[in-house]
Amino acid sequence: MALKSFSLLTFFISYLFSFLVLELALADGGSLPSTIPPETICQSTGDPAYCKNVLANQNGNIFDYGRISIRKSMSQSRNFLNLVDSYLQGSSSLSQSTVRALEDCKFLADLSSEYLSNTYTTTNQASGVLPDSQAEDFKTFLSAVLTNQQTCLDGLQTTTSDPRVKNDLSSSLSNDMKLHSVTLALYLKGWAPQKNIKTSWPQNGRHLNFKNGRLPLKMSDKARAIFDSARNHGRKLLQTSTGDDSVVVNDIVVVSQDGSGNFTTINDAIAAAPNNTAANGGYFLIFIKQGVYQEYVSIDKKKTYLMLIGEGINRTIITGNHNVDDGSTTFNSATFAVVAPGFVGVNITFRNTAGPSKHQAVAVRSGADMSTFYSCSFEGYQDTLYTHSLRQFYRECDIYGTVDFIFGNAAVVLQNCNIYPRLPLSGQFNTITAQGRTDPNQNTGTSIQNANIKAADDLAPNVGTVRTYLGRPWKQYSRTVFMQSFMDSFINPAGWSEWSGDFALSTLYYAEYNNTGPGSNTSNRVTWPGYHVINATDAANFTVSNFLSGDSWIPQTGVPYSSGLI
Repeated sequence: MALKSFSLLTFFISYLFSFLVLELALADGGSLPSTIPPETICQSTGDPAYCKNVLANQNGNIFDYGRISIRKSMSQSRNFLNLVDSYLQGSSSLSQSTVRALEDCKFLADLSSEYLSNTYTTTNQASGVLPDSQAEDFKTFLSAVLTNQQTCLDGLQTTTSDPRVKNDLSSSLSNDMKLHSVTLALYLKGWAPQKNIKTSWPQNGRHLNFKNGRLPLKMSDKARAIFDSARNHGRKLLQTSTGDDSVVVNDIVVVSQDGSGNFTTINDAIAAAPNNTAANGGYFLIFIKQGVYQEYVSIDKKKTYLMLIGEGINRTIITGNHNVDDGSTTFNSATFAVVAPGFVGVNITFRNTAGPSKHQAVAVRSGADMSTFYSCSFEGYQDTLYTHSLRQFYRECDIYGTVDFIFGNAAVVLQNCNIYPRLPLSGQFNTITAQGRTDPNQNTGTSIQNANIKAADDLAPNVGTVRTYLGRPWKQYSRTVFMQSFMDSFINPAGWSEWSGDFALSTLYYAEYNNTGPGSNTSNRVTWPGYHVINATDAANFTVSNFLSGDSWIPQTGVPYSSGLI
């Protein structure tokens, strides 16, 4: 018995030593041992046993193991896409709800395959820590792969009426998500630098300007007239300037329902935009004149660096009424959807008019990396604004809704926005947020900074009979922070609501920092392990500069923003 105990102790000390050597080597940027046991590497993942299975019979260092995992994720992603295609090819025997869920899964799996391929192309050549911006990009992409898988799974489980399809694909998705989680963990262990948290914050304020010297050199009189019209109607947003931080616009078209512009519909204007514009190639600007546009707009991944500018909130309105009760999936109920990187939307109202009785009915769904909305209004009831994935920024926007009306799993900051809970159905309560983080390594969460949270006109006379909460945990690692915001008295003293019993209460991260107003008192807040009242240093993690790496991409949009605490 003593000999057995001695052997176990020796093994434990040996194992602990090898793990510490790995940690110190990575922390100091030093060289790694030529080989490290898989069981040592796998301790940095959420499921070490599954990780060891992924890396079985392999030898190498953290980078070797990381590349093996990424390759397997790529292979599984392609296999899943093929499986979805096979069901869609035989869709004549499937219910319409199943077909719609499968179409969502196909769309999302295609995006995931691209994210994984891009990650592998870079990491296959890199045996060292990547530069900060590049490392953050790939952490964002791998986080989005997990989000896409979860969205597909949710759609299948809630809308699919064909048990065989649901069971087959759900099983495949569950296994794939374990693999992608390992891939994300190993990527962070090998290629991602430790992120430094700033404790002082520059106060950047920018406004959108067109740089005269970078406008098209051959601009016709008609094009100049279009530009002048957009400038004159765009409030303070559109100003000519020769400043070094001016926004570059390479082309501009006008949408007008009366036929006076280049197009009468928004979709036609988007179709005319060039594909795959580079980040430094300038924006294709679509100026949308006043009107109510009853269109379902979906901007696919090829239409990069589009800028849509309306004539103002409640003047340029894009509206629809798709909803879950009438057969849409939540994902595809959106009036306006965008996945193209670099999108900017300004001075537009996005509306879903399905009403509270139709339940999930999205006004805007964004899965567009480095996307920005400025001076826009999002109007709906349940699930109004779907901040689905990747990195997003919202500034000086109005958001109206009832149940979970800001939801999704992007890394998103909403800054200087007005948040208006509305009157829900009888017996319902309001929850402003429902954040969907499923893995502790995802760089996602919802940060609401310097907001104004007040009751909408229909709720104001009924605040005594309707409970309104800051949020509830949609997924296991839900992460939401309210900071420096005004909260009116109708916010429930508990602040936050459960999703289902004690689900996620110890794994979520909910925090409040330096809020004001009668609803901001934290003395009677929930006492969950995952709830925190935080200080300035912790709050800095969730600012534009730190949480979004926003200083590297928001300036080119010209949208005003604050890098840090306000």
